[in-house]
Amino acid sequence: MPTAKAKPRGVKSQALRLVRDLPAASSWDDLMHRIYARLKIEAGLSDIASARVHTHASIRKEFVQP
Repeated sequence: MPTAKAKPRGVKSQALRLVRDLPAASSWDDLMHRIYARLKIEAGLSDIASARVHTHASIRKEFVQP
């Protein structure tokens, strides 16, 4: 059985969805936080897809003193 793929969504429709999903009493800061979080998540997913990742061991080696 074929699976249905979601259509790519434009930035405008994604922004509208972010705004619609906010509670009624939200502030501009709440909206900006959601936008910022969304950008960071998308950047991380892009890094993973492009194999730009680090292992836990390599991070520990860089930041933890023996």
